[in-house]
Amino acid sequence: MPPRILPRGPRALSSRSAVWVHVRPQRRFASSSATAPEVYDVVCVGGGPAGLSLLTGLKASPITSGLKVALIEGQDLHKSRLPEDATLESFSNRCSSLTPASVKNLQEMQVWDGVTDARISFDWHTAKPLLTPRNPSQPTTIAYMIENVNTVTALLSRLEQLGGVDFYTSTKVNSIDLGTDTDKMDFSSWPILTLSNGKTLAARLLVGADGANSPVRTFADIESRGFDYSRHGVVASLKLEGQGWGGPDHKIAYQRFLPTGPIAMLPLPGNMSTLVWSTTPERAAKLKALSQADFVAMVNAGFRLSPTDLEYLHTLSSGQAEEVAWREKHTPVDEHAIPMRVAHVQDGTVASFPLRMRHADTYTGERVALVGDAAHTIHPLAGQGLNQGQGDAAALVRTISHAVQTGQDIGSTLALESYTSERYAENNAMLGVCDKLHRLYSVESGPLVGLRSLGLRAVDAMGPLKGFFMSRAAGGS
Repeated sequence: MPPRILPRGPRALSSRSAVWVHVRPQRRFASSSATAPEVYDVVCVGGGPAGLSLLTGLKASPITSGLKVALIEGQDLHKSRLPEDATLESFSNRCSSLTPASVKNLQEMQVWDGVTDARISFDWHTAKPLLTPRNPSQPTTIAYMIENVNTVTALLSRLEQLGGVDFYTSTKVNSIDLGTDTDKMDFSSWPILTLSNGKTLAARLLVGADGANSPVRTFADIESRGFDYSRHGVVASLKLEGQGWGGPDHKIAYQRFLPTGPIAMLPLPGNMSTLVWSTTPERAAKLKALSQADFVAMVNAGFRLSPTDLEYLHTLSSGQAEEVAWREKHTPVDEHAIPMRVAHVQDGTVASFPLRMRHADTYTGERVALVGDAAHTIHPLAGQGLNQGQGDAAALVRTISHAVQTGQDIGSTLALESYTSERYAENNAMLGVCDKLHRLYSVESGPLVGLRSLGLRAVDAMGPLKGFFMSRAAGGS
């Protein structure tokens, strides 16, 4: 049963297929009860990487470790852990690239235009200033590939070591209301959460880490604006031919921009990789319906054949493997500049999800803060979604720590102001870049194609400029 939060007004549609999601709930007041709510300093709704990182940061710091905190998660977190019998032969299809700023090893990234074949190679050696040796202190890693389940498992294990967190798992939020003034305490500005297990919690600060359709954001009367891309992201876990990506110290991520969206193959341990293919909903459905042999052929074709060939292949209901094999014989490619061939797709890993861009008007309200997808949803082409959530969590920990040190109420609007100031502009810039890249590379013909290829080659030739982009991608400033 969804949380009891009723919107005041309808959702409005604007031009350009943009969706302005107007959520103006009536803030109800919790009725007085013989049972007083359990009082917490911080209640976090959502046990994904962003929420778990926030709580881990609070409990790991001597400044905030004494705060009374709770985690509410609708799923069984035990099932979210990495299986004890996990091997390097199988991986989940939900993987993310963590920047060095998020984790503290991609040494190269290959990106090219699928229409003109203009290419940019992100490696630190070619990104140094002209005639200048690379600074030894300069990072050599752009990102680390990791399964989301691995991140969650590590954070849960650390939280259990630290202790001091009340876990309400397999528990849903039935309602969020404002409290009332009682003899013991004035809860009139406090969020009061009623849980599916019958308990009620009062939050000095309520953190929404509860995803793109955040009930916490709805309760706080914060609007989220954006639009759908009319694209789906197809994901899968793949096994490659040969011995992997050039050895354990040479991992390369490949991304090719196609008119319907980018196709990316990202390295995992050994000869495994993860696929993220952004395409139309119709093509996504067709890819998911293919046999394993035909799906593998389509992925290999995605990096080797022309957009025209791919368009034809998507019209076939089956038989792609034979068709791709014939077309590849007549399509010369440099096998050293593209990923290894896919040999096998792991059973049960082919799936898809809709792609959207959303951004909340603000990240904070009175006694409320938003992190991760509750605050922003980004196109996956730059692999920055999880990193943005990690940045949010770290910034909110700093904000809460400062409030504790200076004796402020951690839930007050004034105490939370620095969090929005630190994160909003940076996240908004990344959202804008990814949106413009998607639109730029969705163009299949015309003068814009030549201009974008010229720009890609220019950046590839300019070491200092490329170094700037790589530093930003790696989480630097």
